[in-house]
Amino acid sequence: MRPRTLLTQVLAVNALLVATTALVATAFTSARIKGVGSPIGLAVLILAVLSVILLNSVLLRHRLRPLEKLVDTMDAVDLAVTDGSPDRRAQIPEGAAEEVQRLTVRFNAMLDRLQEERHGAARAVLRAQELERQRLARDLHDEVNQSLTGIKLRMSALVQDAPAEIRAELADVQALTNTAMGELLRLTRELRPTALDDHGLIPALRSQVADFAARTGIEAEFRRTGAVPELTDEQQLVVFRVTQESLTNVAQHAAARRVNVELSVNGATTLRVVDDGAGFASVAKPRSLGLSGMRERALLVGGDLAISSRPGEGTIIELTMGRLT
Repeated sequence: MRPRTLLTQVLAVNALLVATTALVATAFTSARIKGVGSPIGLAVLILAVLSVILLNSVLLRHRLRPLEKLVDTMDAVDLAVTDGSPDRRAQIPEGAAEEVQRLTVRFNAMLDRLQEERHGAARAVLRAQELERQRLARDLHDEVNQSLTGIKLRMSALVQDAPAEIRAELADVQALTNTAMGELLRLTRELRPTALDDHGLIPALRSQVADFAARTGIEAEFRRTGAVPELTDEQQLVVFRVTQESLTNVAQHAAARRVNVELSVNGATTLRVVDDGAGFASVAKPRSLGLSGMRERALLVGGDLAISSRPGEGTIIELTMGRLT
């Protein structure tokens, strides 16, 4: 059965209102002409009109309720990663008018299109970021590192030929140069995870956690449970970057003594980063922690990022995703 249009339903209700009012008014006028009119009859007429108006209001409210539900869904849906419900879609209520059904279908189609375009644009941005990171890492390695290597070699020659009174100072400068080269190598690895390209996800994560522990002095452990995850290159990069950002937050904000990184496969692939640090009250406010960026990366590969934290009870960051098709 084809649904009736909203205009038809409104016209039908108001036609009923007019017809009922006309019938009551005619009956009351006929009674007055016959001399049987009374205040009671007038009260009955007023009550009849009010009843029809109330009926009209109830019927219109019932017919417009599906439209109100659609508006509520529009308010609830938010394509942003951190707020709202980006995957929520409007449901067509049973018995809704034809216009409401068409509007709901068009609204859902618009959301699908916008979300697809948004994901495509965000993927392009992330790819551009990775290319820029790769370019910076290459420039740092090829240019800055070569310059520091030249300085190191010159300093080695100067230390051998320098007078004894300045030899210690030159040695200190040489040590600083070595430290700068080490920091440069670390930055290059963070900008572009060569271990991920050369050895795969598991060795890259194990190396990343070990380097974090050695650099910060925070006790850190990496553990894998289950089979080796079958992930695309894009998903592996997301796992690596989420781990990297989580460990950076631990080092800079958590004041933690221990952090555990676990990658498990049980149907879905799950990454858990758990620390025993200070925690924080709200996962929506501290944008400096990079939470929105991690959520964005997770969403783009069909994953879900859950964050649990309370002051004084540490933080749990959990990335869950399946295989991209």
